[in-house]
Order: sequence, then structure tokens, then C-alpha cells
Amino acid sequence: MDILSFLISYIVPFLIVLTVLVFVHELGHYLVARRNGVRVDVFSIGFGPELFGWTDRAGTRWKVSAVPLGGYVKMFGDADAASTPDSGRVSTMTEQERAVSFQHKRLGQRAAVVAAGPAANVLFAIVVLWGLFATVGHPFPPAEVGEVVSGSPAARAGFQPGDEIVSVDGEAVQRFAQLSVMVRQSGGEPMTVGVVRGGERIALEVAPRLVETVTTDDGTEVPIYQIGIAAPTASYGVLESGVMAVTETGSLTWMTLSAVGEMIVGDRGTEELGGPIRIAQISGNVAQIGIVALIWFMAILSINLALINLFPIPMLDGGHLLFYAIEATLGKPLGEKAQEYGFRIGLALVLTLMVFATWNDLVQLRVVDFLKDMIS
Repeated sequence: MDILSFLISYIVPFLIVLTVLVFVHELGHYLVARRNGVRVDVFSIGFGPELFGWTDRAGTRWKVSAVPLGGYVKMFGDADAASTPDSGRVSTMTEQERAVSFQHKRLGQRAAVVAAGPAANVLFAIVVLWGLFATVGHPFPPAEVGEVVSGSPAARAGFQPGDEIVSVDGEAVQRFAQLSVMVRQSGGEPMTVGVVRGGERIALEVAPRLVETVTTDDGTEVPIYQIGIAAPTASYGVLESGVMAVTETGSLTWMTLSAVGEMIVGDRGTEELGGPIRIAQISGNVAQIGIVALIWFMAILSINLALINLFPIPMLDGGHLLFYAIEATLGKPLGEKAQEYGFRIGLALVLTLMVFATWNDLVQLRVVDFLKDMIS
């Protein structure tokens, strides 16, 4: 693949996805800040030197910066993009300046402004999924039987339309696509499929049958196995799509938190953690599947962005909310030194996580093995 093709296939989709999600996140902060009378000095997509921008009538500088890996909203009274209080300036403000300073707003107002970023990402995911369900249906439907082909292995095994498939050979199944992969990789060996029917769980034995052999571009012959079921292809109304979008967002949130919890306790490997390189790779791969898949991926990534920002780490929104919770408990803000050390620790944690995730990306892409081979 030449450089131009790489840029179009991977970098461009990655930048589009990331820019949209960062804009949504920062717009949440901006709108709630303005709603609470806070003056916003800067709304930036990206970090570093400004590439281009403009200043609106309210005095906000809207700009696109050189490093497109995030963004920030800098409010009046902040010392930097991380919303560190500008102690020198705060103490000398006039009454008019205090009225529009973020640091002088009530605790509840400051918490609302900080929480608005992750909330905007969650709301964006719900709206995107709502639109998908209402227009094209569920692009990645749950593992539910919509149709059983007459005379197929599934029909002989006793599958029925409406069956909810929950496991294959003891491994949990959530999406119809997962089931399809398991069937294709079965090699025709019998499978024990856990099914929920009428609230009762039953086990069905089915042996996939070989339907054809496909020859790939490199000459490899790939056998295709099927059991003879199809996913439901229902279209949904506007209200039903909205309910499904909220439910799906909750399910994706729970799946993400469960995965993180399993990593923390050691039940799941950390190699699944990915950084910008992995996101760019997935964005490109998904974009090649089609716009529907890319929009779906954007919704999932938006939920992940919200959850990551809510981690109680200084520098992130969750860290600010933690400080505000302490302030509410103590009846006064933490001291400047405590906040300063907190932000330093938070910066170290964030940088460490970024380095670790990038290392995972390089390992997954076998860049590390390539470098080892060159050295040895």
C-alpha cells in the first residue's frame, strides 16, 4: 500500500472519527459553561500551535491546532487547558470578572460543566444509534434466530425463530456475528448451543455442514460452514428505536466497564488496550466495510471516550469531579499544593497509560518483532 492509499484508507477516517467525538465532548463543556455564565476563552480541536481559527462576538477563540489527538475548552479563570486554577489572576479579579470566571462559580455549576463533556458523548452515542436503528435497522444484531432454513442442521437440531442464543460450547455469545465466526471456525465438528426459549434455557446439539469452499487471493482454500439460521431483519419505529438505542448504550457501557474490571483483577489480558495507532487501524478497517459500520464504531468509541474521561484521575474530567466531591465533603477546596501534586500524578498516570497503550499497538502490529529481527 502506497502512502496516499494509507492516508486515505486509515488516517483520514481516524481523523474524522476523532475530530467529531472531540468536538462533541468539548461542545458539551462549552454549552453548559455558557449556560452558567462562564466566559470561554478558547475552544480548540487538537493541541499545540494553532493552524487556523477565528474569534466570535463573545470573545471565544475557536481554533484547530497542529496535534489532532484531543482538544480542550479553556475557560476564564483557568491557567491552562487542564482547567488548573490561575491563582495569581483569580485573586486580583474585579467583580465583573468574577461573575464570568469558572473558578468563582458555585460547586454544583462547576461540576455540571465538567460532567457535561462525558454526558455529551453518551448522548451522542444514543442519538447515533437511534438514527441507525430507525433507518437501517440493527447493523450488528444480537444472537437471535430470525429464520430457520428447512432441512438444515439447525432445523434438525430443533432451533426455532425467536430463540436467543447465549453460548456456544460454554463460551458466551452476544452478537449474531460472533455466532457466525464460531460456526465458520468449527470445522464441521458438533457444537453445543445454549438457547433461551420462553424464559427457559436449553442446550441444542448441532453439526455445521460444509456449503462451499472459497479460494482467497493468495490461493488459500477456505471452507465455509453453516447451520442454517438467519438473524432477524426487522425494521423499527422511531420510539422503539429510541428505546433500543438507550438499551444498547447501557449494554455497551456495561461491557466496557466489565472488561476494564476483569483487566484490573487479572482475569483478562491488557493486550486489548489500544492507543491512537490501534484506533486508526480499526477506523480504517471499519470504514472499508461501509459507512454504517463506521457510524456504529463512532458510537462505541464515543461511549469509551466518556468512560475514560470519568476515571477519577486528575487531568481527566473524573479527577476534577473527585476534587469537587472532596470539596463538598470538607466544605472548602483542596489546598493549592494538594491540587498541584494531584495534577502531576494524574499527568504521570495519563502519560504512562498512553505509552503502555502505544506499546500494545506496536506489539499487535508486530513492529517490535520487526525491530528485533533487524537488530539480531
